[in-house]
Amino acid sequence: MKTLYYTASSLDGFIATEDDSIDWLFALGEANEAGYQAFIAGIGAIAMGAATYEWILRHGDEVVAELGARWPYTQPAWIFTHRELPRLEGADIRFVQGDVRPIHEAMPAAAGDKNLWIVGGGDLAGQFYDAGLLDEMFVQVGAVTLGRGKPLFPRRATSPPFRLIGVRQFNEHLVELRYDLRPASP
Repeated sequence: MKTLYYTASSLDGFIATEDDSIDWLFALGEANEAGYQAFIAGIGAIAMGAATYEWILRHGDEVVAELGARWPYTQPAWIFTHRELPRLEGADIRFVQGDVRPIHEAMPAAAGDKNLWIVGGGDLAGQFYDAGLLDEMFVQVGAVTLGRGKPLFPRRATSPPFRLIGVRQFNEHLVELRYDLRPASP
């Protein structure tokens, strides 16, 4: 079982605009073309930030069009938030806050033998990384720049550098970079 950060980013390192829009991403191709179905089939539990959850709430029609359901996950999800949020009916979600470590300890029981997905945002993934709990990062880099927005990974992580373990091109606008974030074994 691995803990994965799977996301999309502009060339200049943003996962969303300043107002949490990801409209730029939909212009780059279908989620299914970019290997999403194969990825999600290997996921047993999800951790998600409040801004991502709220985006799903605000963009229900787009979520249905792109992924087929208002709440597109069958996996249990832990939503990290400091405020009261509406619950989506039929979704297996748990609202949590604070340190990611106890949540990460609880997730494997729900995931079975599948992986854990840190959906976003970048700061939540960074908290898992800071705690030594993030194994791999999949970044689908789109051929656009945003200039400003929500950063991919708002952390300084220079030593050791991440190890590139995979590259896939999906179309003329989208490439996936896969990194191992664990320290190299001696």
